[in-house]
Amino acid sequence: MAAAFDRDLDTCFARIERLLDEARARGAAMVVFPESTLGGYLREDGVADLLPPALDPGGPELARLAALAGDTVVCAGYTEALADGGLASAAVCVTGDGILGHHQKVHLPPAERFAFTAGSAFTAFDTPVGRVGLMLCYDKLFPEAARTLAADGAEIIACLAAWPADRHRPADRIEADRQTRHFDAIDVARAIENQVVWVSANQAGDWGRLCFLGRSRVVDPDGCVLAETGHDGGMAVGEIDPAAAIADTKLFIDHLADRRTAAYGAGGAAEALGVPLPG
Repeated sequence: MAAAFDRDLDTCFARIERLLDEARARGAAMVVFPESTLGGYLREDGVADLLPPALDPGGPELARLAALAGDTVVCAGYTEALADGGLASAAVCVTGDGILGHHQKVHLPPAERFAFTAGSAFTAFDTPVGRVGLMLCYDKLFPEAARTLAADGAEIIACLAAWPADRHRPADRIEADRQTRHFDAIDVARAIENQVVWVSANQAGDWGRLCFLGRSRVVDPDGCVLAETGHDGGMAVGEIDPAAAIADTKLFIDHLADRRTAAYGAGGAAEALGVPLPG
């Protein structure tokens, strides 16, 4: 899903409900919304609402999201209120039964470090559509993140983003922007190297000084883009059986099984020997 979301939570929920109805009408069993779906992204232009509303993961907003999800697996981003008073950029995966999985953004780009506390883990979890792993935006630049989720059995990796065009050296056309090129290439590469279904969701439209790229997509384990949106937003609906597609892709070559972890430096050697790393 590529769409714009702002500060007003009632407006956000109305948009979520409308888009969920449309997605279900098109046969979607899983719907992935962008980073900061509930309350919008950070602002950098000196406005009063610089920070998004901070939500309690056990509070009424996520319960409302779960109620809207019903039988559909729904992933969405929000700003989480931490117990120590800090904030985290977070994502949640829900159905009408409640929260199935949760992630706090681990890798914070420079523009977010003044606002958010970094998370510390990548963990897959079971859902009605398969085993899922979550990550947020800048997390996908780090191959270790997706590989950790794949090694934990993730069949589907959902990456929720608020990924803008290059703010320092923007291209004349957004299609030619370096951040567009990076965003697209990483989606395909992560699906191929981990042999997973990759679902990419991004914010769309202008947000203060930022111009979000949109370009959400579904990529199969062989790196084929099954569906994608343009820059202006929309819904990418891909039809795939994750377990069957992964089994077919791994029929002749299995990237995870062929790893030589002892050759990957101290961390890889420790993994090969089953030795816990310090810290």
